[in-house]
Amino acid sequence: MKQLDWGNLSFGYLKTDYNVRCYYRDGKWGEIEVSSDEYLSIHMAATCLHYGQEAFEGLKAFRCPDGKVRVFRMDENAARLQRTCRGIMMPEVSTELFERMVKQVVRLNQAYIPPYESGATLYIRPLLIGTSAQVGVHPAKEYCFMIFVSPVGPYFKGGFSSNPYVIVRDYDRAAPLGTGTFKVGGNYAASLKANSIAHSKGYASEFYLDSKEKKYVDECGAANFFGIKDNTYVTPKSTSILPSITNKSLMQIAEDLGMKVERRPIPEDELETFEEAGACGTAAVISPISYLDDMDTGKRYNFGDKPGPLSKKLYDTLRGIQYGTIEDKHGWTTVVIE
Repeated sequence: MKQLDWGNLSFGYLKTDYNVRCYYRDGKWGEIEVSSDEYLSIHMAATCLHYGQEAFEGLKAFRCPDGKVRVFRMDENAARLQRTCRGIMMPEVSTELFERMVKQVVRLNQAYIPPYESGATLYIRPLLIGTSAQVGVHPAKEYCFMIFVSPVGPYFKGGFSSNPYVIVRDYDRAAPLGTGTFKVGGNYAASLKANSIAHSKGYASEFYLDSKEKKYVDECGAANFFGIKDNTYVTPKSTSILPSITNKSLMQIAEDLGMKVERRPIPEDELETFEEAGACGTAAVISPISYLDDMDTGKRYNFGDKPGPLSKKLYDTLRGIQYGTIEDKHGWTTVVIE
């Protein structure tokens, strides 16, 4: 294991020893290649640079108390990438190839997997880009799929603690029936301005209402939203929300814990009825929301200065499954290093 200050890692990029790559040429995927180079050599007319043929995923490897290293729900990340590929006309990466490359890159960089006690993890970033040179707007003929890893600390400095969010109405993350349901870089580029404004006003992140009517809850910056009331886990249904694997897992855990689960449109005025609320995603797992400000109306929705009891139970259960300390009865984790 590398000698790093594991407890003070930020959620950022840190160089590791290897990445893995696979190229799509002549209508088929080639062999997996191992590289120690941090850079890609691509043509200046590559479709990923001009027409947004780019998709990525995010998942984590966990060093567990039993000494094993586990990866969480690889098959779901592979399936989401495949759906993105269909949406923006890229060749699909098979689940078998995806999982083989994830396992290989984790094993190659196992010295960078943080120890269990540190609170840090190994972040895994699969990336698929169109690489062939084109000027006309049509899908590329050649692609590069690569995976690199980086040890990371908590997404928010305070870890599992409550943070304030702010509703933004002047910016949309994605259009209805657009690319919002796909994990593509353009959605994140579209969020940068609103995110910067939210940070400048002292908020952890921006909060989006639906792009069409500005009446319904959409996303919490780069994460899904959930609210809890009357022992019910409620999360939005929309045509512009990225389907979060963390959120999907939390919905199942909520049912396992005896809670009701509702996935449906959430009007903004319903926010005041929630006892707890949070953002969820791979990076933060759960980021409880302390309060949500609507700058246009001056209204504040309060959810508590500390994480609520059900949010904490959901968080602890999911983390326990990821770290192998709670029974993985749904078969979500894969041991990649014994």
